[in-house]
Amino acid sequence: MRKNLLILTFIILAFSGFASAQAPRDTVKVGIYITSIHDIDFKEKEYTVSFWLWLKYRNKAFDFLQNLEVPQAKNVTRSFSTIDTSGGQVYMQMKMQCVMKDSWRISNFPFDRQNLRLSIENSQYDSRSLVFVPDTVGRHYDPRFTLNGWRIDSCLISTGIKAYETGFGDESLPRPHTEYSSFKVRLVILRDAGGLFWKMFLGMYIAFLIAYVCFYIHADGIDSRFGLSVGSLFAVIGNKYIIDSSLPESTSFTLVDTLHGLTLFCIFSVITATAYSLLLVKQGKVRKAHRFDMVAAQVILLAYLAANAYFILRAQAG
Repeated sequence: MRKNLLILTFIILAFSGFASAQAPRDTVKVGIYITSIHDIDFKEKEYTVSFWLWLKYRNKAFDFLQNLEVPQAKNVTRSFSTIDTSGGQVYMQMKMQCVMKDSWRISNFPFDRQNLRLSIENSQYDSRSLVFVPDTVGRHYDPRFTLNGWRIDSCLISTGIKAYETGFGDESLPRPHTEYSSFKVRLVILRDAGGLFWKMFLGMYIAFLIAYVCFYIHADGIDSRFGLSVGSLFAVIGNKYIIDSSLPESTSFTLVDTLHGLTLFCIFSVITATAYSLLLVKQGKVRKAHRFDMVAAQVILLAYLAANAYFILRAQAG
């Protein structure tokens, strides 16, 4: 009898444990409406976003007013919030502004395409207790707000699980690993780079043209040809340093590096061709020197234009 009682107790405990393990997690329906993105700081890799956020859930212990977490946010400001607990559920609406840190892709700058990411979590309840469900009805951003120099390509919302390789001091966990449900927003923006491109690279192209004009200076003015070419070389280097000062540090070879490197190489080719022309003049072959200058001028110009078109079009397509 006693043995049967122990077996019955074990079955009841096992069943209750199984039932609790299979108990559904509480869901939180969450939606977002972005009203503004501004103060994009390309150098510091950050931007400011303002948005409305609303959440619907039944478990009052979630308390998103205190437990709302915005990963990668440098600063979070809540300017307005309302809570409605009627109908057996909590409806919370907040107006928020966050300064977000993000990573910029500058390999194709200024024809770049950036993904602005925003996510929220509950700092107290992990994915065993809470799971987000996105509210997909309607738009997720105000189509009337504009980014200076940018245009919005798409806005996608989704949910997922964010893993942390730590137990945050919870010694009851079998290993230092926790998972939190995450609501994620990805806003894709494209830069309107037409005007910005010419503002950045006009000085570089003028420097190349000054060096290119040296081919049309008579071989007798060899000092002028060398002086203009070397001056153009330093002008391109100065232009590159000015552009680099406004960009974040990068170990990859960007479009800015490619175009400046190409221009420096072509100006160096002009200087090399000038040196060869000088050698021909010293040998008394003035006509041959003039003919060489004309051929070299066309070859360098066509190669420079073709290479520029290729790299620029590839950046625009990427």
